[in-house]
Amino acid sequence: MAWRIVVYAAAEKELEELPSEIRGKFDQLASLIETFGLERIPPKYARHLEDGLWEFRLNGKGGIARALYVTKHGRRIVIVRVFTKKTQKTPRNEIKIALKRARDIQ
Repeated sequence: MAWRIVVYAAAEKELEELPSEIRGKFDQLASLIETFGLERIPPKYARHLEDGLWEFRLNGKGGIARALYVTKHGRRIVIVRVFTKKTQKTPRNEIKIALKRARDIQ
């Protein structure tokens, strides 16, 4: 069974606001996951944060962005928060927003 990527409604708008190069990196990563599976993605592209929350690392000339996601039954990845990263650490407020949205998902 293949992985499927779903974007939370509010995160869709955030994703669209990213610079085109970084959005392209996200699309490329999503395609790789859907083709080869999440398990085969190197750690430099995805890492665990906390409480079932993970992040995709998106880098480009336009800056650095993160797409925070959770996995759900049926091999589904739900992108719950997308933001441009300005500090070395993922801001606590961004994690709180993502965890709140993740709780809203059924």
